[in-house]
Amino acid sequence: MKPGSISAAFKNLLKFAFVLGLVALVAPPAQAQTFSVIHAFTGGSDGGNPLAGFTIDPAGNLYGTTNAGGNTGTGTVFKITTKGTKVVLYSFAGGVDGTYPEASVLMDASGSLYGTTFTGGASGLGTVFKVTKKGNETVLYSFAGSADGASPIAALTMDSVGNLYGTTSAGGSAGNGTVFRLAPPKTKGGKWTEKVLYSFGQGTDGATPIAGVSLDLKHNLYGTTSAGGSYGYGTVFQLKRSKSGWKENVLYNFQGGNDGGVPYAGVILNQSGNLYGGATGGGTGAGGTIFELTPAKGSWTFSVLYNIPGWTLSGPFRDLKMDASGNLYGTTHCDGTYSDGTVYKLTPSSGTWTYTSLYEFTGGTDGYYVFSNLVFDKHGNLYGTSSVGGAGGYGVAFKITS
Repeated sequence: MKPGSISAAFKNLLKFAFVLGLVALVAPPAQAQTFSVIHAFTGGSDGGNPLAGFTIDPAGNLYGTTNAGGNTGTGTVFKITTKGTKVVLYSFAGGVDGTYPEASVLMDASGSLYGTTFTGGASGLGTVFKVTKKGNETVLYSFAGSADGASPIAALTMDSVGNLYGTTSAGGSAGNGTVFRLAPPKTKGGKWTEKVLYSFGQGTDGATPIAGVSLDLKHNLYGTTSAGGSYGYGTVFQLKRSKSGWKENVLYNFQGGNDGGVPYAGVILNQSGNLYGGATGGGTGAGGTIFELTPAKGSWTFSVLYNIPGWTLSGPFRDLKMDASGNLYGTTHCDGTYSDGTVYKLTPSSGTWTYTSLYEFTGGTDGYYVFSNLVFDKHGNLYGTSSVGGAGGYGVAFKITS
């Protein structure tokens, strides 16, 4: 690993990894794209080590979190304007307000931001928080580490009535994590109410969800676990609402072979109800896979769309992004010519998918080790972050023009 300023909480993102050994790196050829750094984090008051990407508003302003830096070194929530000016909206105080956010933020219709912290809060085991446009932070829920869950890593999802859905990587009935819902207060000044929708058991049903969940039109939830399942390499699961509560259906059990394994990223849905996601390890290239799950007559068909070459855990850590044409976009953190990460595109055509490298990080002022989701602006430009590197050594925010 290259020298760099990596926080202790950054290492928590990797602690669930399966050590599978190293393989030779075989990188696809890079394609020429216009790449630019729009901010280089210094690790000081502006923050450092962003472990996720952005949320973008209709005007094109970007919002995200850093895992380090700020007033106490425990992270920030920030905004980058359309003119490229970076503004810290909130700097975590290092205690009950939460510490070390690892996920991107979610924006509601009023412009308020919602997110999670891995630690901090009343019990030190993580929070769900809200930050207003004016930078005022409120802790909506502090995890106690028991049946309610602990240590959330993932971003949140919001339904049409304002309920928040997410996962915890630990806690729950067996300590293997939970899927939860936070309901907004029914009266002004009331408290948000947490309900555990599913608590992962002894492992065969999945364990340690790193990613969040996605909602379909029927309000069913879909997600992944990074471990557990029939083979111990993780699962893709569905939570379906029933009269007796929420029922889990395991849609796929990863075997850690050509199919991939250890999915840190979640799944997204297209208009046909197909699921797309990434396994962080395994596959024929040993660096993970990009996969599709297609529903048919009550069952799901699993297909590998692309095998990622690289280190043993090169696959995506965050959800893929799909454009209006059905192309998929994602990031890796240590494959490519320089083993420093890539941004790529997968294009469907006649039943096959074509890989295009949009950018390969060199490990210099452009940053390296990319754990970022990607967002588009209205012009088709892509934005994301690297966790380290850059002129300040603490990561960058970048733009790739279409």
